[in-house]
Amino acid sequence: MPRIEPAADIADVVVVELDQYPDQRGRFIETYRRSWFPLGREMVQSSRSDKTAGSLVGLHYHLHQSDYWYVPEGTARVVLHDLREGSPTDGATLVLQLGGDSQRGVFIPPGVAHGFAALSDMMLTYWVDGYYNPDDELGVAWDDPAIGADWGVAEPVLSERDRSNPSRSGLPSSRRPYWRMRT
Repeated sequence: MPRIEPAADIADVVVVELDQYPDQRGRFIETYRRSWFPLGREMVQSSRSDKTAGSLVGLHYHLHQSDYWYVPEGTARVVLHDLREGSPTDGATLVLQLGGDSQRGVFIPPGVAHGFAALSDMMLTYWVDGYYNPDDELGVAWDDPAIGADWGVAEPVLSERDRSNPSRSGLPSSRRPYWRMRT
């Protein structure tokens, strides 16, 4: 059974230490189960992102969609930042490593900004609980001093979208997520 731990740094984020079953043929890893995540809903879409070392993606966030990330090849430094007004961890930043020798997955709830830097050539797979909706694809500046993330890459390669995201303080109130208390 994998070790499932709520992240102390950001409410509702869950990190899973996955079990590995190696044998002479290779290895087997169960990478996702809906039951591991208290806030999880049915995942309806899965995608894959292949990046070269030095690439940086994010920070992105959604008002309505949760993500689950797993890195089967290479190593990524993942940065999460709580943007949710009213959250007990509003403003907190969490940095963790996925892939490499560590087999972990991370559940990211709506309102938590997320991004990653490729520390090596890598592949990230992600499942989401909402179909792609361009109106729910939002971003905040990856290098915002208020977030203070150490991405682990000296000269990151970014998309135009990620270079032009606003600072946390520049987010319009209509696009600022709020924390939904569980009942």
